[in-house]
Amino acid sequence: MKRRPRRTVPATLTALVLLAACVLTAIVAIQLIAGQSPLISHRSAIDSLHSSHWNDSAVLGAGVAAVLLGLLLLLASLLPGKPTVLPLTGEVDAGVTRRSLRHALRSTAAGVDGVTRARVRLGRRTLVARIRTDRTNTTGLTDAVRGALDRRLDDIAPSNRPASRIRLRAPRNTP
Repeated sequence: MKRRPRRTVPATLTALVLLAACVLTAIVAIQLIAGQSPLISHRSAIDSLHSSHWNDSAVLGAGVAAVLLGLLLLLASLLPGKPTVLPLTGEVDAGVTRRSLRHALRSTAAGVDGVTRARVRLGRRTLVARIRTDRTNTTGLTDAVRGALDRRLDDIAPSNRPASRIRLRAPRNTP
C-alpha cells in the first residue's frame, strides 16, 4: 500500500483560474443581453488582438508563460510525490503515514537519556535525526540514539527501511 499525495494545489489553482474566466464571460454575456455596457468591451479586445503581431513582445511573453505553466502542470501530474502512507512488512496490507512515523521516531529519539531536543527528517531513503544535548561529554549518545531508533523501526517494520544518520549538537567546552 503506497498512497501518493493528491495534487490539490495545482488542481485548485487551475480550477480557480478557469472559474474566474467563466464568471467573467458570463457577466459580459449577461450585460450584453440586458443591453448594458459590458465590463470588458469585446470590440476593444478584438481590435487589440487584430493589431498585435506574432513577433510582438506581449504575444511572445504570453506564449512563453502559457507553455511554462502547461509544462509545470504536466510535471506536477506526472511526477510521483512522496508517498503519504508507507507500507509495512507482513501478511496484512497495512501502512503507516509519514507524519505518524516521523512523530514516533522523534519521540523515541527525545526519550533517550541525555537528549534535550530531537528533530527527525524522513526522506525517501534516509532518516536524519538532529539531536541536542546539554551534556559536555557526549560519548556514546549517538550510538544510544541510533540503537533506540533502530529498535523502534524494528517494532514498526516499514517495508523500505530508511538508513539513519544522527547529527549531534552539544554545548562547547569552556575552559
